[in-house]
Amino acid sequence: MAVLERLRSDHASALLAFERENRGYFAASVPDRGDAYFEEFDDRHRELIEAQEAGEIHFHVLVGEGGEIVGRINLVDVDAGAGSAELGFRLAERATGRGFATRGVREVCRLAVEEYGLSRLTAFVAMGNAASSAVLARTGFGAVGGVTLDDGEPGTAYELELGDLAGLVP
Repeated sequence: MAVLERLRSDHASALLAFERENRGYFAASVPDRGDAYFEEFDDRHRELIEAQEAGEIHFHVLVGEGGEIVGRINLVDVDAGAGSAELGFRLAERATGRGFATRGVREVCRLAVEEYGLSRLTAFVAMGNAASSAVLARTGFGAVGGVTLDDGEPGTAYELELGDLAGLVP
């Protein structure tokens, strides 16, 4: 079982371990973060906490029974005026196939409505990333069209109107 927690400063070392341990696994489906991400991790983590406190982002981690981080589920590009944000998530390779991502995304959708006042989420998935597409489908997101991702690769855009969550959020 994993518990969803809002990202805190004391998650830094466990989050860094999660990113390092899964770097190769993630790079198979999303662009690699690059060496600078790891070299500047402490400064970046501090900046994320500050941005979160300002309401610009909402970052979450899935924490396993031993205190290790097994996933992250983030809301970025938060536009409080429009009630929208972009959802992103990643799960440790050893934690896949156990429903953690689906449960975590559902919980973040609930928080988006109840805590962050959002009404619409978008997500973008690389072509061929069937696991992420399946999580989005199970949590109520609908594909709305093709996109070119930041790395130039083709992908699919998904949207979820959070008023449509009846029966989807635990």
